[in-house]
Amino acid sequence: MGTDRHPRFGHLSPADLGLFTDRYELTMLRGYRETEHTPESTFSLFFRSLPTDRGYVIAAGLEQAIAYLRELVFGDEQLDHLRKEGFPEAFLRYLAEFEFTGDVRAVPEGTAVFPNEPLLEVTAPIDQAQLFETLLLNQIGFQSLIATKAARMRDVVRRRGADQRLVDFGGRRAHGTDAGVKAARAAYVGGFDGTANEAAGSLFDVPVYGTMAHSWVQSFPSERAAFEAFVDVYGEDSVLLIDTYDTVTGAKTALEVAGERDEAIRGVRLDSGDLASLSQEVRGILPERMDVFVSSGVDEFFLREFFENDGVADGFGPGTSLTTSDDAPTLNPVYKLVAVEADGEMQPSMKLSKGKVTYPGAKRVHRFGDDTFRRDVLARADEEVGGRELLVDVVADGEVVYDFPTVDEIRDRTIQTLERLPEDIRAIENPATYPVDISESLDATAERVQSDLRTEMDL
Repeated sequence: MGTDRHPRFGHLSPADLGLFTDRYELTMLRGYRETEHTPESTFSLFFRSLPTDRGYVIAAGLEQAIAYLRELVFGDEQLDHLRKEGFPEAFLRYLAEFEFTGDVRAVPEGTAVFPNEPLLEVTAPIDQAQLFETLLLNQIGFQSLIATKAARMRDVVRRRGADQRLVDFGGRRAHGTDAGVKAARAAYVGGFDGTANEAAGSLFDVPVYGTMAHSWVQSFPSERAAFEAFVDVYGEDSVLLIDTYDTVTGAKTALEVAGERDEAIRGVRLDSGDLASLSQEVRGILPERMDVFVSSGVDEFFLREFFENDGVADGFGPGTSLTTSDDAPTLNPVYKLVAVEADGEMQPSMKLSKGKVTYPGAKRVHRFGDDTFRRDVLARADEEVGGRELLVDVVADGEVVYDFPTVDEIRDRTIQTLERLPEDIRAIENPATYPVDISESLDATAERVQSDLRTEMDL
């Protein structure tokens, strides 16, 4: 096992995924096994508050999270590592035979979610459910963060009644290769049209786009020679980068080269300067059949300002701000125990830590509103309160029972979701608060469990 692993480059094989966890997970696992304390449990993955200026979060990353949950194994190299770390042989034998046998319910990707609503719930023996905390938080938290950033950009464009392409240019700015390809997928889920990253295109069937770099232009004796050589190779698919020296001159040269070669080239890219003003000048030079594509510093705030200043473009290439979600770089999701088996029955459980109180028990999220979403109700899993239930069965008894949609279908769901969210919730600054009500039964359960715990702890 582990033959597809390359430690020098940090590539993780399925056998390595078992070690993509925090030490305290393994410490607890060993304790659960040695004390024969393996009750059935339910863990809920959610976030307590929205990131900066976010009125919603778009759920993403479920498909990868479930794939990892199903593929995870502990190979010989990984077991040797744990042996050197002092874990006993009996525990290593358990890990060597590890298999997830529990259930997972989750919100489908492309769905808007809000504070305290579970994106995912895992029900399994506690030793199994505990192991996946780090992996699930990593995959779902990151992709949901980036999908939300992308959705905000797509929404700014759609609000203008426009249909400009949005292409992920951020792989080189992402925090690692895994983050780069997952960000490209999440951006597509969030409403983007494609990515510049070939690995993401190969892995996730995301459309791939590309132009040229300044180095191409600089390597030739002149800008004209660079454009001529590029068009000779790529013909009508050519997109020429025109700002290596002077943007307006570059636009004129691009048009002349296209005319001389009798090629209806696809367009040009602008990557520096006052992009709104320059885009107007360039648009005035080029025929409508040639696209103007804008990159450099693009995010939802740039897009708003670009349009307000009458910028003209057929597409944009967000990079750093997308793959790092630079204005709100973390979702801060948590994975908390909300129910545990006692005396043969599942009993609700909760934390009392100040500022970190959790609602107890397995839950459902019910959404109300047809053309426009009006409110959600967070309820116990065993009660019916109407509306549309968001969580669906994904894994049952260790087997996948959910038909995962394509990334195109998820992207469509995101766009439809945005159209149904109230406009003030979608604002990119100071958004309104979407109402999430707590059902009377869940509220009563929380009060009862809290009272029982305080009595037991003599607080």
